[in-house]
Amino acid sequence: MMENFLIALQIMVKGMVGIFVVIAILTLIVMLMGRISGSGKKEDEQS
Repeated sequence: MMENFLIALQIMVKGMVGIFVVIAILTLIVMLMGRISGSGKKEDEQS
């Protein structure tokens, strides 16, 4: 019984780490896209 619990816990930890990694990657992509598109808009607003 305890062995099954430990195996399930390991699987759960791997899944949670995977979720956080994907969220971090998506956050970085959105930030980069904002900087790329945001820099052009700032130049247009100033002129």
